Amino acid sequence: MSSIFTRIIKGEIPCHKVGEDERFLAFLDINPVRQGHSLVIPKVEVDRFFDLPDEVLAGIMPFAKGVARRIGAVIPCNRVGLSVVGLEVPHAHVHLIPIDGLYDMDFSKPKLRMSNEELASLAERIRQA
Repeated sequence: MSSIFTRIIKGEIPCHKVGEDERFLAFLDINPVRQGHSLVIPKVEVDRFFDLPDEVLAGIMPFAKGVARRIGAVIPCNRVGLSVVGLEVPHAHVHLIPIDGLYDMDFSKPKLRMSNEELASLAERIRQA
C-alpha cells in the first residue's frame, strides 16, 4: 500500500507545494509546529531516511537547501532548522522549520491551525521567493 506521501506525489491527495523537481517534492505541513514548516520528500518510496539510495540521499540536501532559503526569505526567523524524525509516515522525509530557538523544533507542542487559504497563500509566497 502506498504511503500518504506517495499518494501526494501521484496527485491523489492535494498538498501545498513549495518546491518540486524530478526527484523531490516539498510541501507545507498541514499540522505545522511553526508557520512555514515544510516537508521534503523523495519521490521514491523508502521508509527509513538512511535506507535511501546514496544518490537520493546526496540529492535531498541540496534540494532542501533551496527550499530552506525560500522559507527563510518569507518567514522572519533566525534560521531554518532541519529534522529527520520519520515516525509519522513510513516514507523518508525531512522537516524544514523556521526557528528562533530550540523550542521552535518541539514536535510535542500544540500544532498551529491554519486555514486552507492561509496555507495556499503561504505556499505561493514561498514558491515565488
